[in-house]
Amino acid sequence: MAKAIMIQGTMSNAGKSIIAAALCRIFKQDGFKAAPFKSQNMALNSYITDEGLEMGRAQVVQAEAAGVKPSVLMNPILLKPTNDKGSQVIVNGEVQGDMNAVDYFKYKKKLVPDIMKAYNKLSEMYDIIVIEGAGSPAEINLKQDDIVNMGMAKMADAPVLLVGDIDRGGVFAQLYGTVMLLDDEEKSRIKGTIINKFRGDVEILRPGLDMIENLTNVPVVGVVPYGHFMIDDEDSLSERFENKTVNVIDIAVVRFPRISNFTDFNVFECIDGVSVRYVNNVSEIGNPDMIILPGSKNTVADLLWMRENGIEAAVKKSKCPIFGICGGYQMLGEKITDTDGVENGGSVRGMGLLPMKTEFKTEKTRTIVNGVFENMTGTLKSLNGTEFEGYEIHMGKSEFSVPYMTKLSNGKQDGISQGDVYGSYVHGIFDKCADKIVKCLCDKKGIDSTKIKSIDMAELKEREYDRLADMVRESLDMDLIYKIINKEV
Repeated sequence: MAKAIMIQGTMSNAGKSIIAAALCRIFKQDGFKAAPFKSQNMALNSYITDEGLEMGRAQVVQAEAAGVKPSVLMNPILLKPTNDKGSQVIVNGEVQGDMNAVDYFKYKKKLVPDIMKAYNKLSEMYDIIVIEGAGSPAEINLKQDDIVNMGMAKMADAPVLLVGDIDRGGVFAQLYGTVMLLDDEEKSRIKGTIINKFRGDVEILRPGLDMIENLTNVPVVGVVPYGHFMIDDEDSLSERFENKTVNVIDIAVVRFPRISNFTDFNVFECIDGVSVRYVNNVSEIGNPDMIILPGSKNTVADLLWMRENGIEAAVKKSKCPIFGICGGYQMLGEKITDTDGVENGGSVRGMGLLPMKTEFKTEKTRTIVNGVFENMTGTLKSLNGTEFEGYEIHMGKSEFSVPYMTKLSNGKQDGISQGDVYGSYVHGIFDKCADKIVKCLCDKKGIDSTKIKSIDMAELKEREYDRLADMVRESLDMDLIYKIINKEV
């Protein structure tokens, strides 16, 4: 059976996911077969496995860092918020239905057998399991029946490293307060603390490190500097959303309240001279070179939000290419019908930019795909013949009578291209063609595009995982961490 180490945080976005990914990579580099695990993930960024099962992207990133194939065993429970009080509940990669928070809180203990079945299967296959918690273990209103923080640590008998975020201030209060709100058995599981996102000279921090060790009776295993990596983010607190810089080629992504799979656009950020801005009001749109409507977990509500705040009108008036992915693609059509009440029921007028009608279905489409662009028009016409790969994950079926935009290897026809408006259900469709799209935008703008370099996202990710691992390895006491894993301390 595998040995385990658990990464918990003092709060959301403290850096649990990235530290877990780094450790997965370090263990791989050190010759161990490692795997990530998160019993319950709440996120709108998800992924489809080869088996057609849905899981959180954070564990996909960690699996990639570990050099192993993503498996739904690594994330048996995924919650995808549909509104402020409820989520779609996905267990072992399959949709179970929607639940409000109160009902799920009462129900979740019934999922412990599913959690432990998945964990035990992983444990039979790997040397080290890197478990990630969620939020904070010191949420005293949620500690009862916990299945993702200390509850999971107990079930796996895992030692815990507690991560605090110094960039947002108050890191010593975060660490001390978290430890002090735990009971004695839970405190005994915390074998080390990590201060994350530090900027400056560690020597200035040294007196504080000594004091927090004395106060908590827990060693500080390291101080990890603030770093920038081209690695997928997990949640809506992503710093990518705060970028407002306009570069030579400017891409504006509409930031829906229920935006999902925004990692689709990270590839553009890897190209010199390109800015990706997430906009949520008309004043932020400006004069971009392309507008993207991303995926959404509540397509109709996000369409109405865009209509009410004027973004829809601004998008329709724009003269640049418009590209919709998944939910954003559905919005571009003429009508969305929800007779089965998948979201809110009824029907709503679409943006009318593509000759297409969508009907929501209770059955979710989940499949890995690859294909080729065909019948492309307008600015992106030169994409014709370009291959791509990705995955579909949606609840709707769209019908159109015009030529399809992409032909998939499974025989399906996907998407529409009409003038400078484009739409597709395929997440990840830009990964292999972002450079060509940027060249098209440069040509339209009269800018020299010869310096745009092709990007191999797989190679880029490998380099970034190694770079992350190098930084974290240098920052942490790995000898102590291995002793913690082996329960020698």
